[in-house]
Amino acid sequence: MAKKKLKKAAVKAKAKPAAKKPAAKKAAPKAAAKNGNGAARVSKKAFGMDGKALDGVKILDFTHVQSGPTCTQLLAWFGADVIKVERPGVGDITRGQLVDVKGADSLYFTMLNHNKRSITIDSKHPQGMRVLNELIKTCDVLVENFAPGALDRMGLTWEYIHKLNPRMIVASVKGFGPGPYEDCKVYENVAQCAGGSASTTGFRDGPPLVTGAQIGDSGTGLHLALGIVSALYQRIRTGRGQKVLCAMQDGVLNLSRVKLRDQQRLAHGPLTEYSQYGEGIPFGDATPRAGNDSGGGQPGRILKCKGAPEDPNAYIYFITQAPVWGPICDLIGEPGWKTDPEFATPRARLPKLNQIFGRIEDWTMTKTKFEVMNLCNEVDIPVGPILSMKEIADEQSLRDTGTVVEVDHPVRGKYLSVGNPIKMSDSITEVERSPLLGEHTDEILTKVLGFKAYEVAEIKNSGALSAPEKKEKAA
Repeated sequence: MAKKKLKKAAVKAKAKPAAKKPAAKKAAPKAAAKNGNGAARVSKKAFGMDGKALDGVKILDFTHVQSGPTCTQLLAWFGADVIKVERPGVGDITRGQLVDVKGADSLYFTMLNHNKRSITIDSKHPQGMRVLNELIKTCDVLVENFAPGALDRMGLTWEYIHKLNPRMIVASVKGFGPGPYEDCKVYENVAQCAGGSASTTGFRDGPPLVTGAQIGDSGTGLHLALGIVSALYQRIRTGRGQKVLCAMQDGVLNLSRVKLRDQQRLAHGPLTEYSQYGEGIPFGDATPRAGNDSGGGQPGRILKCKGAPEDPNAYIYFITQAPVWGPICDLIGEPGWKTDPEFATPRARLPKLNQIFGRIEDWTMTKTKFEVMNLCNEVDIPVGPILSMKEIADEQSLRDTGTVVEVDHPVRGKYLSVGNPIKMSDSITEVERSPLLGEHTDEILTKVLGFKAYEVAEIKNSGALSAPEKKEKAA
């Protein structure tokens, strides 16, 4: 970005050939041998060459849409064998949502289901339940984001699952935690509103706004992945599984914690780093919307650069951090502000933020956002260009680190996707394409569950794995 490229991280992000099926997952590795002091011996293999972090872990994936698939895709990237259970003939509803290539799974689906295997099962069919029971006995974690009570209505209560497999971890995404709203359905924007994000986003004289970042769905999926990994680690000690719950409201609030911080600060006086303080506008009894003010205590704004507003992304975020106030004054041509008592201290500057950022914007508008970034970085002034999705897609350094990857799909062809955002030096991520609907059904029945050929035929012939035939309409 801006001519400064990130160093390549030790991450591979490569798409598997379209015609090649993902290989069956390896069996769980043996525990590391102990030395004389009882500590595990250190692997003699090179970093990145001794398997992935979650090799040997099997995930029974009942998730759909975004929050759950975000979680299970992360686990798959770390090496877990994720077996995605889908409805015969239909699959995850996002396969057919926002379709851009006729006859192909949508990007909505493909970008959330990499590195997984797909099996189709009718859970209402006795033979379908037979397969599900075997999967429960075999897998380590069941992940679901059904509507409240749906898993129980399928007969898969916690008691039932735990009886089949006492080591099973059952992880769930729900809209709300226990309380008056726990039975309500929740989607992304509902979670942002209920979690406090929307009420604190936008400008003071405008309506609440939701953010384009999927903090309700994908953010909660990230939280759930951490809960699952923690439960797996605890299971080493206890030998038993447990329930893991992440409510979307809770996840959004966790990401909005600085606004809860400011709510409590209001009891002790105005929030001096907010623009309205300098404008003499009184505060109410709740954390207000603050536009593009910084939430970290250091005043910051989004400012126009050369090309704005015609170019909707010719902007930069500029923070007037106290330690670099001198260099800021020099850059914008106001050296006198360094010693002027009206501007020299952070407290003195607070009532004049509009004037200060107006003067800085006069300077930034004479330069491109990347020129501003380069000049500011030379003297440690924190700034960030407003990057469009096109600029992000074209940024080579993000390809080099595996943050953006190109994947090949047998139906849609090549497409860009987000890669693993978490980089580990000894667990190298390889991004494989998403599965076709039911693509791995036979593989899972035989290689994972060990069904014999006649048993597979029996289950298939029963109709438990296929969509019911549509009856022809009478003439």
